[in-house]
Amino acid sequence: MVSPRQMAEYVGFTEAEVKTICKEYDMPFKEMQRWYDGYYFERAGHIYSPNSVIEAVDSREFGNYWSGTETYESLMAYIAMDFDGLRQLIVDMLGGQGCSVDVEAFQNDITSFKSADDVITLLIHMGYLAYDSKMKKVFIPNDEVRSAFLRAIKNGGWEEVIKAINASEALLRATLAMDEQAVAQMIQEVHMQNSASLIYNNEISLSSVIALAYYSACKDYTLVRELPAGKGFADMVFLPKRTSLNPALVLELKWDKTAEGAISQIKSKGYVSALKEYKGNILLVGINYEKKNKKHECKIEKFTM
Repeated sequence: MVSPRQMAEYVGFTEAEVKTICKEYDMPFKEMQRWYDGYYFERAGHIYSPNSVIEAVDSREFGNYWSGTETYESLMAYIAMDFDGLRQLIVDMLGGQGCSVDVEAFQNDITSFKSADDVITLLIHMGYLAYDSKMKKVFIPNDEVRSAFLRAIKNGGWEEVIKAINASEALLRATLAMDEQAVAQMIQEVHMQNSASLIYNNEISLSSVIALAYYSACKDYTLVRELPAGKGFADMVFLPKRTSLNPALVLELKWDKTAEGAISQIKSKGYVSALKEYKGNILLVGINYEKKNKKHECKIEKFTM
């Protein structure tokens, strides 16, 4: 799963095979893709879990078929391990972020762990995480596996994180409704709920909390961090999936500045130019955190390409 080389196409079903299966059994490929795509190897392209695809075809329903396997119990045990930085990595990935990881030190020993990287690397081998060998980053591959992680943390003492995720749909609705005060208040609550377990002292950690707060957006959006655009990099861009009618979101995060300044930066540096192929409405969202007062503020504006 880290470097399959010539065996890549045998790890699972290829995308061409999945398209053939969907056509034969009259199943929507886009939904199959949303649930079970996410693994990718240079030699084989996109790879799907055979068990999940066949279960979905047999039952005529899309869902999480991982939690019925014995490895699910292992997932709960592994992510509960008390290694420095492990919880932060899991939270970042739940928020759609790819995280740097060193997979070289892992010795294929499923009982002896020396670091968070060892645990993460094992989860890659088990298929619970996908690995980008070029960027050397790990991420949660798709909706099926994301739901498995959610079930695991619900039973593992992650109450603050679960509260943030449960509130994420309301936050997305408030953002789309351009309710600036509600958005600022909801993000404030996520921050306070997670301040004991998450580092929160710069724009990078602010980004992690924001991604967690917008967790439910993963259903309708693809999150891109540090997207090259105009004269710089847009902090966070939510690109609507083809099945979504929602506008694109361009988020700029500020630390001890102003939300208005964040909006101005989006405009002055031409961040929306990265969406030139996108045809539709765009919301510009500026979020600022005042460290002294421990307050968030939000500014939202419409922008049409």
